[in-house]
Amino acid sequence: MSEPVKLQERLEAEFAEAPRRSARVPLQQEGVVATTAPAPENHATVRNVIAGAGFLFGALVLATGLAAGFYVAAAALGLAGIAGAVFLLRTRRPVTGVEATHDRSWERSETSEILSAIHDALGDIVVMRALDGRILSANAVLSELTGASDVVGRTCEALGLTFRSQAIAHRYDVDVEGPGGSRIYSWHDVTVRDPVSGDLVVHSIARDVTEERRAESERERARQRAEEASAAKSRLLATVSHEIRTPLSGILGMSHLIGQTRLTAEQKNYLAGMRQSGHALVQLVDDLLDFSTIEAGRFQLRPSEEPVRPMLESVVEMLSHRAHEKGIEIGSFVSPDVPGLLLYDAPRLRQVLYNVVGNAVKFTHAGGVFLETTLGRGAVVIRVTDSGPGMNAEEQARIFHEFEQTGSAAQRSGGTGLGLAISARILSEAGGRLTLESTPGKGSTFTIRMPVERPHRAAGAGGGARKGVLKGSLVFLLAPAGPASRALVRTIDALGGTCHLATGLDEALDLAEGLAGRRAELTDIIVDNRLAGVFRRELAELAVFRDSRARRIYLVNPEERGGRAIGNGEGYDSWLIRPLRERSLVEVLRGRMKGIEVRDAINDNRPILKDLPPAAAEPAETPATGARILLAEDDPVNAMLVRSVLERAGHTVRHVPDYTALVAALAGATDAGPFAADLVLTDLGMPGGEGKEMIARIVRCDYGNARLPVVVLTADSRAGLREALLAMGADAVLAKPADPAVLIAEIARLSRRAPA
Repeated sequence: MSEPVKLQERLEAEFAEAPRRSARVPLQQEGVVATTAPAPENHATVRNVIAGAGFLFGALVLATGLAAGFYVAAAALGLAGIAGAVFLLRTRRPVTGVEATHDRSWERSETSEILSAIHDALGDIVVMRALDGRILSANAVLSELTGASDVVGRTCEALGLTFRSQAIAHRYDVDVEGPGGSRIYSWHDVTVRDPVSGDLVVHSIARDVTEERRAESERERARQRAEEASAAKSRLLATVSHEIRTPLSGILGMSHLIGQTRLTAEQKNYLAGMRQSGHALVQLVDDLLDFSTIEAGRFQLRPSEEPVRPMLESVVEMLSHRAHEKGIEIGSFVSPDVPGLLLYDAPRLRQVLYNVVGNAVKFTHAGGVFLETTLGRGAVVIRVTDSGPGMNAEEQARIFHEFEQTGSAAQRSGGTGLGLAISARILSEAGGRLTLESTPGKGSTFTIRMPVERPHRAAGAGGGARKGVLKGSLVFLLAPAGPASRALVRTIDALGGTCHLATGLDEALDLAEGLAGRRAELTDIIVDNRLAGVFRRELAELAVFRDSRARRIYLVNPEERGGRAIGNGEGYDSWLIRPLRERSLVEVLRGRMKGIEVRDAINDNRPILKDLPPAAAEPAETPATGARILLAEDDPVNAMLVRSVLERAGHTVRHVPDYTALVAALAGATDAGPFAADLVLTDLGMPGGEGKEMIARIVRCDYGNARLPVVVLTADSRAGLREALLAMGADAVLAKPADPAVLIAEIARLSRRAPA
């Protein structure tokens, strides 16, 4: 039983008890009450008349007595009459409860009529119903909407009203079907007691909200469509990424294998161009996936302890070939205040640097690009300054927007306009910033601020040890003005040495004269290959250089080296390659380097020391583990590539093309006979099963196999996939195209057999 019904029964019981109490009152009293009910009104009239007469006669007596000389008697009688009149007026009975009730009822009726008129004008429904739902009264709006001439005694449901509950109690959305079509009303119920009957009734007011509800419905449908479109876009990007990465893996892998064969200089150039194009396509795919991840709000940072300086130098080296092809320079200076290890997301900062520095190289046609890295306020600050054309205010305002590009049509055709936008979003997600200062005709400066933390074990360490590493070095540098020479001078000075730069013959002669006058003992003479002829013809025979015991160092671009050894026959003791690595510079200037840096196809830069290590210490000569590897790959090109890489490393490989064949091989049966694998290397997306489920079952040994290390190769870069696979038990997850060196290192780490 509902609460309103219980309350109604209680009220009815109390109202029924009241007449029984009244019945015990004597009938005579009832008659008296009935007959004397109007008496108060008659008494009031008589009192008024008597009071008026008293005032009049009292005044006459007072006036007559005073005129006749009876002052005391006249005053007494007159005042007595007036006092009696005042007493009668002051003791009038008040208006009875019946009159007050009648007045209040009239006021309520008038207010109700006013409110009803307002609701009718607004088109609101006003209804009073009994607790059983029967309509007791309603305004004309309900009849007009439903088309029913008489609604009293009927229920709302019978009139075609459909109630839909809302989150708030006693509020509903009501669908009204009538001759004018379907309308939606916001309905509000209030339960009150009827003052006339004492029964509980439900007062309801409803307002037309059809247009508001339709607008809400459209917004909800639009939101659902947007979410579905976003999900479809994410699925499309994941699929396209997988389909593009798979052939890219084959292209880059095969180019790696070709690079290990004998090639002519022309073929090497063609191969370098192919690899550069392949890596550019991989970068484009990564940019699109990063953009999608950021838009979907699934972007995550993964900080780890990494050195900053080698990462910066590797990015500069990767882009140096592009800069040298355009005839411009690129140089980098890292302040000694930057610690050796910092806690940050190194891959993301590398991505930002590659985009920003690559953009600077792309738009610079003369001069060069200079990077300066410092540490300040809990962040690594990297300023990338170029001598390009600069940008006006309008271009600066939109440079960080998606798919926005500046420059000529030819320059715009070389990119998508996503690199800087993604870089700015990555830094924003990390709590940093990417800002720009530019002046048309004078170049631009991009400032990267990446928040970092000092590792706890290195919290007290800094760059103090680096500041004096070149103390005592006095260097003469002959090189053209530009980012490369600027970086070299600043690095030597920052590490405690002294460097004198001459950018031409006249400056070199002035410096030589000054050094001779001070009898300064040079420790190193660095000559840029572009000014080597000037030094040989005009400077080499000067006493300050001829008689000096300083080391002579040849500075050259890697592209200009040409594989030709420059030895003592040309007067040089060692080489340095632009752009410089700080470690290599220190090794040369401290006399610990015998010859020249060696840089491989991915711009790795390792010094060759005077005391050469055994060949086995070189990464390419790492002894093979001789592991038996079960390779599952459905793409034949990738299968051939991975198999070739592994077999070259000394492993035994058995290939299966899908999950069905993989399960059979784990059970001990393959087309080539039984194979006792030490490790499983499998693609994630193959026919014959769902990838994650199959990996989980292999790890659980559901196929009768022993517990084997599992390495997963995948072109699917969806957020969280790697973590999910590792949580399932996979030992390593590598993205396609897999770096051969990384793949071999993982195989060596996970192999159960000792190296042969």
